[in-house]
Amino acid sequence: MARARSEERRAEILRATLEVIAERGYRGASLSAVAERVGLTQQGLLHYFPTKDDLLVAVLEERDQWDTGGSGRSAGAWRLDLLDSLVEYNAMRPGIVQTFSALLGESVTEDHPARDFFTHRYTQVRAGMAAALRTEYGDVLPGGLTPEQAAPLLVAVMDGLQYQWLLDPRSVDMPAAFRDFLSLLRRSPAP
Repeated sequence: MARARSEERRAEILRATLEVIAERGYRGASLSAVAERVGLTQQGLLHYFPTKDDLLVAVLEERDQWDTGGSGRSAGAWRLDLLDSLVEYNAMRPGIVQTFSALLGESVTEDHPARDFFTHRYTQVRAGMAAALRTEYGDVLPGGLTPEQAAPLLVAVMDGLQYQWLLDPRSVDMPAAFRDFLSLLRRSPAP
């Protein structure tokens, strides 16, 4: 019973942290703002997450769990149709996408606490995308690229579309643009 309550409280803290980061960015988000939002003292919050960095990594890991449906899906278990569904799902949750995108952008600095998380995550994601492409097309895609060559492009399109969509959602139909990209992958080059 106490463990369930503790897990419930952690989930509440993670949701509040996402909200605060979405409003203020990581650097502008404070532990006291998160604590206040969930009705805890800062010391009470530190019981669940000893540092702001611990809290940030937990938020990012939780977000990845949402993306995989909590299934614990490994990076290599994606399918292209599931990626299409993920892009559709992201289009329904702009706040989460905005927070992730802001943290990703901030993490490129040497001292950012999420840098290692994102570096490791992208290594796994590229491997997962290569595996999905290999499952779909074999060792060579119709355009002549290997899955390993196409995987970083696939990830770049997904993330780049998110930024464009966040900046101008009326002009960028993220799910449709991603489906267009998938159709490009399926085409053979012109003779």
